[in-house]
This record gives sequence, C-alpha cells and structure tokens, in this order.
Amino acid sequence: MSDVLTLGSVDRDGALREALDGLGVDTRSGFLKKAAVGGGAAVAGAGLFAAFPNFALGAPSPAQDVKVLNFALLLEFLESEFYKAARRSNGLTGELSSFASVVGRHEDAHVAFLRGALGSKAIAKPTFDFGDIPSDPTRFATTAQTLEDTGVAAYNGQVANVTKGVLRAAASIVSVEARHASWIRDINATNPAPKGFDDAKTQAQITAAVTATGFIK
Repeated sequence: MSDVLTLGSVDRDGALREALDGLGVDTRSGFLKKAAVGGGAAVAGAGLFAAFPNFALGAPSPAQDVKVLNFALLLEFLESEFYKAARRSNGLTGELSSFASVVGRHEDAHVAFLRGALGSKAIAKPTFDFGDIPSDPTRFATTAQTLEDTGVAAYNGQVANVTKGVLRAAASIVSVEARHASWIRDINATNPAPKGFDDAKTQAQITAAVTATGFIK
C-alpha cells in the first residue's frame, strides 16, 4: 500500500483546493518576506515562526488555512529531516532503524502532500541541525517521542482554526502521527496511550517548544 497521500484522496469535494486556488493573498513570496532575516538571505527558526500570526484571533478562512497549513508544513519538514538524518547516520539498529525508515517515509509523504496542497503558497524548507542526536539510539528515541507527541498536539490545537476541507486533510495526517507517537512510546517502554484524550496545544506553545530545541537554523 502506498505511503503517498494525495490532495484528491482527502479533498474529494474540492473544498480545500477551491479555497486555496481562490486565495489572492499571503503568497509564498509574501510570506517569506515577512520571515526573512538579515536582508532575506536566511530564514532562521525564531524569525520563521514569528511570521505566523496567532491563528486563534480569526475565524476559519482560506487565508487562515494557508497559514495553518504552512505551520504544519514547517513541523513536517522538521520531522522528515530528522528521520533522514537518522537514516544517513547508520547509528540505529533493530526496531529503531525500522521506525526511522517507516515513519520517515510517512513524514516525507506528509511534506509532499502539504506542498502539493499549498502550491506556490508553500514556505521554503529551512535548514536544520540535529547534531549527533540522530546517530545516538537513546537520544534519537527520546527526541522522536517528543517530536511525535508535539506533532499530534499541534494538529489538535488547530482544529477550530481551519475550514472543513483543511480539517479533513489534517485528520488524515494526525491519526498517522498518533500511531507514530504510540509506536515510539512502546519502543521506549512508555505507555503508548496514556490518556483517553490527546492534548491540544496552541501555536504559541508549539512555537516555544520547537524553537527551544535549536534544530531550526
């Protein structure tokens, strides 16, 4: 079964594509102008996150959908590149190696889907530096659990801020992210389903958590 997620598979009534195609503001170039640091030569973690307004201030709209989807894309870039670094390091064996390979393909598919949905409105991929964490099995496993739990909380935190078409797309991704979180928790001998309801975190909370890692340069 393919890991590729397509726009058509989650947007059967065309609501998401119609909203994005009809949007005349917040283009990729305009977004990057807001996020540019040092004359626009580089996009850094804190500066990139600062370009996202507080989504909760507005009702769901196509313009807000683009901001939320780009926020999700940034998080998916982070996860995708983390697992790529782990696979390149050849420092993982056994189930951890399988986890990095399988989950990495899923995150790559999420990135491709979000880029495809956003088209020219998608942000550019920033630069990441994970140090030696991806090659250290213990630190990799701990970090992977944190990233996956954060991803689930981030998607859940945007449920009320997007239109129906985007909600459908987000639901198809967050359910997979939750499976990732359960798998790595099991590997770490941690309760894979510790609560009856998953936490939802705001954009500000996710921004603070991800910026604190220093992974986005």
